[in-house]
Amino acid sequence: MTTPTARCPALFIAAPASGQGKTTVTAGLARLLRNQGKVVRVFKTGPDYLDPQILAQASGQPVDQLDLWMAGEAYCRQRFYDAACEADLILVEGAMGLFDGEPSSADLAALFDIPMAIIMDVKGMAQTAAALVSGLASFRDDIHIAGLIANACGSARHRELIEDALPVTIPLLAAVPRDPALSLPERHLGLVQAAEIREDLEARFEAAAKALEAAGLLEALAALPPVTFTAPQEQLVVVKPLLKGHTIGVARDAAFSFIYQANLDLLEQMGATLRFFSPLTDSHLPECDALWLPGGYPELHAQTLADNGAMRSAIEAFYRADKPILAECGGLLYCLETLTDYDDIAHTMLGLLPGQGAMRGRRGCQGMQTAELPEGPVRGHAHHRSMAEGTPEPIAHGRRQRHPAPGEAIYRQKRLTATYLHLFFPNNPDAVARLFSVSPAYCEPQHSEAFTHAAQ
Repeated sequence: MTTPTARCPALFIAAPASGQGKTTVTAGLARLLRNQGKVVRVFKTGPDYLDPQILAQASGQPVDQLDLWMAGEAYCRQRFYDAACEADLILVEGAMGLFDGEPSSADLAALFDIPMAIIMDVKGMAQTAAALVSGLASFRDDIHIAGLIANACGSARHRELIEDALPVTIPLLAAVPRDPALSLPERHLGLVQAAEIREDLEARFEAAAKALEAAGLLEALAALPPVTFTAPQEQLVVVKPLLKGHTIGVARDAAFSFIYQANLDLLEQMGATLRFFSPLTDSHLPECDALWLPGGYPELHAQTLADNGAMRSAIEAFYRADKPILAECGGLLYCLETLTDYDDIAHTMLGLLPGQGAMRGRRGCQGMQTAELPEGPVRGHAHHRSMAEGTPEPIAHGRRQRHPAPGEAIYRQKRLTATYLHLFFPNNPDAVARLFSVSPAYCEPQHSEAFTHAAQ
């Protein structure tokens, strides 16, 4: 049988390092094309929660995270193919430097033969920018560098110096002027959440769109040949209705927003009904059989969370009723007895799990890990700048992607599962279903074929 294919122009926005302006340019380009009536599907490389929020608002389309290790090649291939069937252009924003990580942005671009535009902050350099992009282009022979986007360019003469130094095989796609109105606001875990600055973002998107159009990036895009995307040759694991009849309460507000859309989609595909609630403003839980407390910024809203005694009592009663709760990272902090914020003020939290959480400045922990749950292994990642002390003995630890040392602790009290790890549910749907199920079989060790498939 012939494998279905779809053709669509695509561009991978990469950089030599973080902080070069990848998200600003990707969002501005998505908005520019959206303003012209184009359908732009944007993807983000790696386990990122904040950039996709920005990119979704800019493009007006859902944004999926793609990671070859966490999600698997077949998952990524299916998402690209589906996007190519409906989009006028596919944009992929890379992570960190284009060769950083295993797998890296370059690995993803090479696998799907997507041309890469290198964006570089050229403040304080001229011809050296050409030397750097030339080195990046020649580092591997399985990637195609479409050209350079010179960000924070100071003048027409600055652009000219860079362009004249570039080899003929690497064109200057655009020179974006130095303008603070284009940059996106940041905080300790990355960009500020889109929902917090929606109107401000709109002004920045429009300014970036105008700057990119004036810089001539549309002409460069018009020269891009279509990329052929194929559907996976092997079928993705069939999602079974294992949560049919279950209702899952999902915390979602400014304090808890680190949620993969793919996770929500999977829960619904398995038959679950989702009910969203706010631990910040609601006084009671929705009617539900299980709870998901995802990550986010509880440290920025710790006093409000502490003051909402009605919600704390409702979640405690849910826990005492021995119902399933998954608490990830910020959700873990919320489940502890106290949380000390950046002002060194301790706030009362839920107290479902013994221990104290505290923020710890710029030092943090991150990395890809497999959560070794009793229900089965689920891949995910850790990214936090806090610590939890005085906690009970964990039932397991995360297994690091490439290091033998134990990863993040995984705690279980009654039906509460709490960990710093953010889980990618599609990696092992069966294990996730057991985690949220009301069935007493939740504690039986399992290994599903879903995980086996994703790991391949």
